[in-house]
Amino acid sequence: MKSTLIDMVAPLAPEIVTPGFENNRQYLDRPVNFQVRFIKFESNLNNKKLSAQKLINFPTSWGSVINNSKIEKLDLPPGAVIADREFNGLNIGKALLGDEAILSVKIDQDNPNRQTTILADNLELVSVITSRASEQLNPDNFISCEITQQLFQGETMIYLNEVETTTDYHHIIDEDRGEIIEANQITAIYLSPQDPDYFLAVNHPVALYRYQLELSAALGSRE
Repeated sequence: MKSTLIDMVAPLAPEIVTPGFENNRQYLDRPVNFQVRFIKFESNLNNKKLSAQKLINFPTSWGSVINNSKIEKLDLPPGAVIADREFNGLNIGKALLGDEAILSVKIDQDNPNRQTTILADNLELVSVITSRASEQLNPDNFISCEITQQLFQGETMIYLNEVETTTDYHHIIDEDRGEIIEANQITAIYLSPQDPDYFLAVNHPVALYRYQLELSAALGSRE
């Protein structure tokens, strides 16, 4: 994966600016490369094919939507391709923050929508996907959207927000680059109702990030 932050804006600045917004400017127009892994679902999937970081019990149904703490199940179709979220989350974190900053990424074995990232300096990020949707526009183009509740906490601070990530994927066969997937991604950050500035922002995003993504298969990874 090659990920490049190409634009960022704080629509409600200077009144409201999220923690870390200014620090993210260092990533503007700077491609970040890291490995990601996807697994084709099989009824007899061997856990050893999953993240070497931590074996997880792979569910036969994937939590689709969480409403009032009730998880609705969506059965996976035969041959479905699923992201290895532990492996990918760890690699993304290390690529952005450095090897020493991310200690572990764990998926809740009872709820695959819940991910906990342990960082250095006794910091923890808990991310829970609360809803998702996707639309297949044509055989080579689909759009996905996820809404995630995030809790970032340390010994003396707690910060909550909601993140909406929309990604437009395109399958491309390029003469020079070969077979790749390109994507445009928009990440919108919203304040949590617990935030003291929540009623100032109402339903407006307080930060917007736009990324260009490029996925290409590693040698030997094609089936």
